[in-house]
Amino acid sequence: MPAPHFEGMHIPMNSYNLEDSIARWINNHLKSRFYVGKQTILNSDNQYTQTLHVAFEDPKELSYFTLACPHLKYK
Repeated sequence: MPAPHFEGMHIPMNSYNLEDSIARWINNHLKSRFYVGKQTILNSDNQYTQTLHVAFEDPKELSYFTLACPHLKYK
């Protein structure tokens, strides 16, 4: 679990190596402390879903991550 003051987001698990790829991208492109880990959440359909939780100490880095990370695919 990340520290309570971290800002984060949940990403659907589409790929088996998504966690490693995102952690590597963050290490190469960002500077502050971060958290990447799998979590099980209750989605809007009342079903448990495994997601990847990514959180940053600096909220600006979360914004940059959502805009620049090539591993995020939006529909």
